[in-house]
Amino acid sequence: MAPAETPPLAQPSAPAVEVLSAEKTYPNGTQALLPVDLCIEEGEFVTLLGPSGCGKSTLLKMVAGLLEPTDGRLHLWRKPVAQLGESGKKMAFVFQSPTLMPWASVQTNVRLPLDLAGVARGEADARVSEALALVGLAKFASALPRALSGGMQMRVSIARGLVTRPDLLLMDEPFGALDEITRHKLDADLLDLWRKKKLTVIFVTHSIHEAVFLSSRVVMMAARPGRVVEAFHIDAPYPRTADFMVSPEFSRYAKLLQDSLLRASADSTEAFA
Repeated sequence: MAPAETPPLAQPSAPAVEVLSAEKTYPNGTQALLPVDLCIEEGEFVTLLGPSGCGKSTLLKMVAGLLEPTDGRLHLWRKPVAQLGESGKKMAFVFQSPTLMPWASVQTNVRLPLDLAGVARGEADARVSEALALVGLAKFASALPRALSGGMQMRVSIARGLVTRPDLLLMDEPFGALDEITRHKLDADLLDLWRKKKLTVIFVTHSIHEAVFLSSRVVMMAARPGRVVEAFHIDAPYPRTADFMVSPEFSRYAKLLQDSLLRASADSTEAFA
């Protein structure tokens, strides 16, 4: 009897995001980011946390290709950001404010990326319906943005990102302007979407509690100039509910992040030496 063939070893998946000594200095000489090295695996929910001016949004926009690094490289699935399409992957960006077209319906706002990509109307409308259902706005397709609350407008913005069926979702403080009840609801809904759609998420926030609730990993950044100083794995299991937020485990992680944020906010650049 011939010996059984040994099956080939499975190839490890490529990291979703690799930031390789990437830095940013603006034309006026302001150094927004020291060289940053960061690897984000496929399926992670990574939150960037830190004081104002530490470069969180700058780093996120560099990952998105909206800003060019002054030096260093950024890869998405082992491809330069500009060549993301060659990897068969897609990316979406959700900004701090919904940035909706006020004269257009919810359906038209969500369909915009597909219209710009030349997707046929029938397919586009079907994907819009799917995205609106995912964010709980199926009944509001014909509404204008002014008829919606702030939280509902942000849901529209998230649906507009999801309609492209992205693999990587970048979110720049999307819930910062909302009341606490709405914010907690959207945080919980976002986790459901992340798990259901198997997304990789990079999320920017100033909120320690939001970071603990959402993240599989929190990356702490410090300013003067911006840099990564610490990282924390949040090992609490998913799904996470409101009960998690009043647990001793949650408090322990919140205290770790609070202490780290205090160090990151200190004037001395020697705080992490």
